[in-house]
Amino acid sequence: METIQLHSVIPQVFAQRTEWESDIWNVDATFEKGHLYLVEAESGCGKSTFCSYILGYRHDHSGTVFFDHDDTAKYSVKQWVEMRKNHISHLFQELRLFPELTALENVQIKNKITNFKSESQIKDWFEMLGIADKLNAKVGRMSFGQQQRVAMIRALVQPFDFILADEPISHLDDNNSRIMADIMMKEAHEQGAGVIVTSIGKHMDLKYEKVFKL
Repeated sequence: METIQLHSVIPQVFAQRTEWESDIWNVDATFEKGHLYLVEAESGCGKSTFCSYILGYRHDHSGTVFFDHDDTAKYSVKQWVEMRKNHISHLFQELRLFPELTALENVQIKNKITNFKSESQIKDWFEMLGIADKLNAKVGRMSFGQQQRVAMIRALVQPFDFILADEPISHLDDNNSRIMADIMMKEAHEQGAGVIVTSIGKHMDLKYEKVFKL
């Protein structure tokens, strides 16, 4: 997949608005593979909704979301499974980890779908992010910042053309934010992927090629 395009997309909850000051809603917005984007928004403007529309988890909108030239509204369940398995990765704002499983088990569940990364690579990432001692710790007993790092590792253990990172460093200090950004960008570069980061304030310090105001 080379492009993600939103054509006149408006969430139903915003349908009564008559004036817009958005680079995403009610306009044409394009994201291209291999490029780096930041989507900035105030709370309540639909940042996570935007991610859900791209991932196909929600369809409560007018307008059209295209992958290349394909209307995603026509996708079958099988097509969505293939897309999320091999073409789009997502770091959820709320993480969606399994609290009863260990940090490593949370990552392995995702990795076993495609066997995309070796266990040694995964453990190297845990080491780089300062959570190697948490490999066998239950996620439910970890801090939110530690969980964010586990969720990022999980997001990287699959092939992807685009990665969406929704508020990826909200609970991280500057050093861990930098390390996580470096790991994500290195992996995205190796895959030739596009990167879309969302933020309502603090965001990864990267050389964004385009900033969208939501």
